Amino acid sequence: MDELSVNIAGQRIAYLESTGGQDDRAVIFVHGNSSSARTWLPVLTGGFGRQYRCLALDLPGHGRSEPARDQSDYSLPGYAAVLADFARTLDAADAVVVGWSMGGQITLEAAPTLRDAAGFVIFGAPPVASAAQFPEAFLPNPAMSATGSAILSESEARSFADSFTAPGSALVTSEFVSDILATDGAARVGLGSSVGEGRFADEVAIVAELRRPLAILHGAGEQLVNLDYLRKLTIPALWRGEVQLIPHAGHAPHQETPQQFAALLTDFIGDLGD
Repeated sequence: MDELSVNIAGQRIAYLESTGGQDDRAVIFVHGNSSSARTWLPVLTGGFGRQYRCLALDLPGHGRSEPARDQSDYSLPGYAAVLADFARTLDAADAVVVGWSMGGQITLEAAPTLRDAAGFVIFGAPPVASAAQFPEAFLPNPAMSATGSAILSESEARSFADSFTAPGSALVTSEFVSDILATDGAARVGLGSSVGEGRFADEVAIVAELRRPLAILHGAGEQLVNLDYLRKLTIPALWRGEVQLIPHAGHAPHQETPQQFAALLTDFIGDLGD
């Protein structure tokens, strides 16, 4: 696993690249709010990472990347611009793009500009048209208040991290906590403000009009996203025609059940053809 960095619009963006080489397909992984590229290590260091060229970036203000130089960059449009530039700069414009939680929202925001992307995979990221849909799209959970807070105590970070897993999960969440505490608090504030003010694309319209395949995965023990809401959406390009449930997983199946998660990604890529 290589730890690298690239200059995107004058900012240093760190990323991980797997040692894959059996398949020419590139896969870009986009992490969630207060996370980092290392959340994808269970997938990147396994068979999936050895088969495909996997690229996992640290968003501005997260992981090893520099903080954003302009507060307005801490927004879904700002992150989407970084993702699109990252794909072009790394010669991965035709990649499959995988987004978790906020990373799924970023993926949808960027989808209209990622015209050569082969397909998209999102999970923990219900498409919404406006902030008014949040109460329906997300389940009520007090941990959600952490998503827009500048400063989080360790106990608050731990509560936030615990919401990522299915109830009763044995997954140790210490790495989630470390990433949460290491994130630039301004990133959470900026994102929360921009989302609350509706400064993001109509994601419901994007998925309704999308012509490239879109897979939506969902942990059966998800504590944050409303499955009933997902199933109501009109998504003509939805892979296999339905949301794919992952047993024994919650909001973070890439960490809780990485083999099942990687198998679904492999099946999705296989269905894309050449």
